[in-house]
Amino acid sequence: MSEEILVNVTPLETRVAVTENGVLQDIHIERTANRGMMGNIYLAKVVRVLPGMQAAFLDIGEERTAFIHASDVLAVDAQGMESRGKSAVIQEQLREGQQLLVQVSKEPLGSKGARMTTQISLSSRYLVYMPRTPHIGISQQIEDHDERSRLRSVLDAAIATMALGEASGFILRTAAEGVAREELEADLSFLSRLWNVVSKRASKSTPPLRVYEDWQLYHRAIRDLARPGLERIRIDSTEAYERLTSFCEDYVPELAPVLEHYCGERPLFDMHNIENDIDRALARKVELKSGGYLIIDQTEAMSTIDVNTGGFVGRNNQEETVYKTNLEAATALARQIRVRNLGGIIIIDFIDMCDSEHRRQVLRALEKAMVRDTARTSISSVSELGLVEMTRKRTRESLEHVLCEDCPVCAGRGTIKSSQTVCYEIFREILRDARAYNAETLMVLAAQEVVDRLLDEESTTVADLEEFAGKTIQFRVEPIYSQEQFDIILL
Repeated sequence: MSEEILVNVTPLETRVAVTENGVLQDIHIERTANRGMMGNIYLAKVVRVLPGMQAAFLDIGEERTAFIHASDVLAVDAQGMESRGKSAVIQEQLREGQQLLVQVSKEPLGSKGARMTTQISLSSRYLVYMPRTPHIGISQQIEDHDERSRLRSVLDAAIATMALGEASGFILRTAAEGVAREELEADLSFLSRLWNVVSKRASKSTPPLRVYEDWQLYHRAIRDLARPGLERIRIDSTEAYERLTSFCEDYVPELAPVLEHYCGERPLFDMHNIENDIDRALARKVELKSGGYLIIDQTEAMSTIDVNTGGFVGRNNQEETVYKTNLEAATALARQIRVRNLGGIIIIDFIDMCDSEHRRQVLRALEKAMVRDTARTSISSVSELGLVEMTRKRTRESLEHVLCEDCPVCAGRGTIKSSQTVCYEIFREILRDARAYNAETLMVLAAQEVVDRLLDEESTTVADLEEFAGKTIQFRVEPIYSQEQFDIILL
């Protein structure tokens, strides 16, 4: 399987696309005007404690106040450090005016501020360093028992050599599999020095203050998205290419040979058809190769995916047609979830299958397709209603929320009132105005489609209304009006 990472850098935004065999699998977008906050560390000030919500609001020096739940406060004392045995009740953990060292665990979403945690972590290529949590873990994707034992012994020896203390914790990332001891020790040393810088700056400052900002998107992409077998990383910016070359030499030398500076005349994303893939990822309907299709709706509470056979009629029988459509849909919707970055609750309505073995195979295909997803997911079995419920950890805005805004015409509903509905609303408003005022003529201002209907299909009703109200009714098209807008002027 051919995997590539494509990096498009402009002064306004940075975009990173991950492709497999030329097909877009993941897209990350970071705009200069509103860079993401994920991973940033702040010296915050508690501005309000809410016992009823078991949460608190924090001033971190950004436009919106941040939010921290009691479950994210790891027994923090008045100096912002962990202390064991304290109550989990928010009003006993935090007080207004207290300063706190926190890290962003979830980006601001919609009208909500960033979610924070006191469980600080710093990431490198092979390790996640948790200076406040005494825990040693190994990625579950490293399955070889001997390799897990080797990594654990190497890490234990390195921690003892550097005398980091019992309070520190580490997680060995998937990329650590097979790496030499020297590389792990170099990563550990780097993270230890970085934490010393962060903690010293926090101790000498007053809140609110950002004491650490995570690397730029293309650095994080190399750190988090590069997997073994990666064919190449193409960057279309000279400056970004030079920075990534230096970054790889220092932290991930094995990736240096696959770095490639793209300087062609045709835009990088156009050449790999990424722009079209992004446009398709914003559409509600996704066509399947068989002729079936998916309907994807994203709401505040959850996202829903409906599977339909469409034009696919199959060859043998209906059950086999449904089974094949659902199998194809399982793979396709897993890719759509990654590309669109859907998070929270996701409900999948597969086409009803009578055969229990078919249901099991479709569920297994979905689980297999979601294995490569870097976000944490949980998939339930098929419910009594034939629905598959799953959750996917939401850490950043979905692609739709990053690139789109609510339609000014429908205000995000996705539909507008029909011209017939608006005509009937106008008739009711005319009757109200005719009873309330003595004007001889009423001028209706409306959109072209509404006026056309009033003068055509509804002309008889308009004539009857004029006779009933004893008023003259005139119409005028307002080009700037949407189909739902209208006004009635008394003349």
